[in-house]
Amino acid sequence: VLKGAVVGGGLELAAAAHIRVAEPSAFYALPEGQRGLFVGGGASVRVPRLIGAHRMADMMLTGRVLDADEGHAAGLSHYRVDNGLEHALGLARKIADNSPITNFAVLQALPRIAEANPAEGYLMEALMAAVASGSAEAKERMQAFLEKRAGKVGR
Repeated sequence: VLKGAVVGGGLELAAAAHIRVAEPSAFYALPEGQRGLFVGGGASVRVPRLIGAHRMADMMLTGRVLDADEGHAAGLSHYRVDNGLEHALGLARKIADNSPITNFAVLQALPRIAEANPAEGYLMEALMAAVASGSAEAKERMQAFLEKRAGKVGR
């Protein structure tokens, strides 16, 4: 949950999170460029993947500050809500209900697949799909779906 100043190292830390929920008070800045510094906590890798190198350069070179809505529009948060903690806890409960193997695949394999060349990406995807769908939990969840015992999507 992002509240208030998400600045410098705080933005670097936030960029490392899998899901970011911003409240209206959140604002984003990378003042390192104004202070004769360069980011050093992974921002040069993570932040451009969220907002593009051109936006990050603008923030660092000019000291531009993005408010919660601008940051959300740029891609710094996934959700922009009034009650961030409540929303984040609801998301955490939803994610915790997923199969652990699927969560592992999404968090560990997906980023590597996305960065791989297509031939390697398709192979990794097929391997991960086989591992996930082969679990006893996946088989039970698919059986529940087929027997209409599973919850509806989006509910």
